[in-house]
Amino acid sequence: MSPHEHPTGHHHASHHGTDLDWATLASHLEQEAELYAPLHEQAAAWLRELLADEAGAGPDGVRRVLDIGSGPGVISCVLARAFPAAEVVAVDGSAELLERARDRAAALGLGERFRTHLADLPDGLDALGGGDVIWSSKALHHLGDQRGAIAALAGHLRPGGLLAVCEGGLPARCLPRDLGLGRPGLQSRIDAAADEWFSTMREALPGFVHETEDWQAFLADAGLRTPATRSFLLDLPAPLSDGARAFLVANLSRGAERWADHFDEEDRTTLARLTDPEDAAGIGRRPDAFLLSAQTVHTARAQ
Repeated sequence: MSPHEHPTGHHHASHHGTDLDWATLASHLEQEAELYAPLHEQAAAWLRELLADEAGAGPDGVRRVLDIGSGPGVISCVLARAFPAAEVVAVDGSAELLERARDRAAALGLGERFRTHLADLPDGLDALGGGDVIWSSKALHHLGDQRGAIAALAGHLRPGGLLAVCEGGLPARCLPRDLGLGRPGLQSRIDAAADEWFSTMREALPGFVHETEDWQAFLADAGLRTPATRSFLLDLPAPLSDGARAFLVANLSRGAERWADHFDEEDRTTLARLTDPEDAAGIGRRPDAFLLSAQTVHTARAQ
């Protein structure tokens, strides 16, 4: 699916301006974040490297990490492991997702230094306090003014703190170009439908500002320095695990329903077969199903 079609990743600051009910999608969000955990572990290790490159307390001196738009807290727990001396605060607009985050942290033995903060972005951050590391993944594109959101987050960085924003990357691939049914190139047409939905979703957000999505420029405008960007790969080759297959079936089913008007009858028929658990050509049973995705993290430091 598209990188924008996370009900993806993971990472939900506000319900406003979309038709997505994050609490209802909680199990799917957890499943997605767990599949993507190797990617986020790589990203967290990179953040430690960036913090070690400059004078100061370094990565082991991080005492407070804020995960903005945390969803069910899977990435929050990855960050807690990456920064073992830090209090980690999961921030989200859904009380149900934050409850799942607390349960996950407790099950992993992280509860003593794990907190949650219920807030819609960006207005609910005033009482949050500062952080040495602030992370946000796939949340800011649900806000109309992305530049303003970056400035708001930068205002919560402690001196020398690091802001990391995971936005963009490459569309996730799970289908061969020629499936052996329907017209070849279905994956590309799914991506096009997702991109059109994403643009419509953003334009409907309160306070929508149309501008070039230059995340490094947003970080610079917020007064941050030493920018760095890196992309991380998730590569789950065929044959996939049952869990990964179930995730893909759910994602394709949701996309087929949401974007039905963007597909012709042949593509709708192909999608119906791909998401049919009893069909041997379905994504849940075919041996060539895979998951390949890249996500991009943009970072910069406070003075």
